[in-house]
Amino acid sequence: MTRNARRIAIVLPDLRGGGVERMRIYLAREFIAQGHEVEFVLMRASGDLLSALPRTANVIDLGASRIMTAFRPLIDYVLERQPEVLLVAMWPLTVIAIIAAKVAGYKGRIIVSDHVALSKSPQARNWIRRIGLSITTGLAYRLADVRLAVSTGVADDLARLSRIPRRQFEVVYNPAALGDQALVPAQAPPPIPGCEKLILSVGNLKLQKDQATLIKSFALIPRKRGVHLLILGEGDQRRSMERLIDNLGLQGRVHLPGFVTDTRPYFEAADLFVLSSKWEGFGNVIVEALDCGVPVVSTDCPHGPGEILEGGKYGHLVAVGDVEALAQAIEEALLGQHDKESLKRRAADFGLSLIAAQYLRLMFPGHETKYDEN
Repeated sequence: MTRNARRIAIVLPDLRGGGVERMRIYLAREFIAQGHEVEFVLMRASGDLLSALPRTANVIDLGASRIMTAFRPLIDYVLERQPEVLLVAMWPLTVIAIIAAKVAGYKGRIIVSDHVALSKSPQARNWIRRIGLSITTGLAYRLADVRLAVSTGVADDLARLSRIPRRQFEVVYNPAALGDQALVPAQAPPPIPGCEKLILSVGNLKLQKDQATLIKSFALIPRKRGVHLLILGEGDQRRSMERLIDNLGLQGRVHLPGFVTDTRPYFEAADLFVLSSKWEGFGNVIVEALDCGVPVVSTDCPHGPGEILEGGKYGHLVAVGDVEALAQAIEEALLGQHDKESLKRRAADFGLSLIAAQYLRLMFPGHETKYDEN
């Protein structure tokens, strides 16, 4: 480490192949490039992205199978390692980490970040759980030094839920414009026979992403145009989606290849990107598409897509769950002309070095980064 290096602890449940985990790994690369030491403190040292960690990043396995069993190991970790910063994501781990740090008498900075609107999440699906969310965030988040949200909408939602004044939340977008910085060596997507136009969607196969609406919309696109739909991701809705594809007679036109660690080659091969989510926290995949100059159609869901696309300036926005409107927007986008350089310039607003610098300024107020020198 350099003379001014600090120890940053990134606390997560594990390193499954989700957007939060990816972004943390990319940020870790930047922090290490600044000369800081990074430790990934994981409830379980497992997941598809473990192999993608920076070589010099330490991995601390808390050996916790459930959130509550992480409490004591987190106390022990803080007492032993004394990191300068705890950077924690994902409720309720955020709450547990804050309490554990306070019990341990931790004097460093606690930064919690939320990547979804908690009031829209499954954890708030009934009034009892919603009250639990409100109480835990309201009490614990007040003890954090910095409360981050990945979009204005998520910050607004958290303020309402926790009853913490909105001015006490910082909005720092995800560093989703990553260029060719692959987590693993990139592999070109396999060719699809008969494909003249490729529509891409990326996301876990779960109800939040609502790929069922996307598939129904795709069924309205004339077969003769040679358009294919490729949905990258894995999840508990796979069998339901496979049945829907069969029922709509879309075999051979809709493809579900599963999880892919590096998705950039797929974005580069796509003619259009579509996000059909019911809700989001930000929408990394939209920025990834823009970064490749790929036009975007997205639901105007809470929260993130509307902010990224600036209300439709940089892509089509349609109502959540509207099959016909989504199909129409897809057709218009496939037939339209697009300024790829303009899309790429918008993506640059979410560049990795820019966002990493914002994190570092919040973690270490007054600490100069290499970006401040330019």
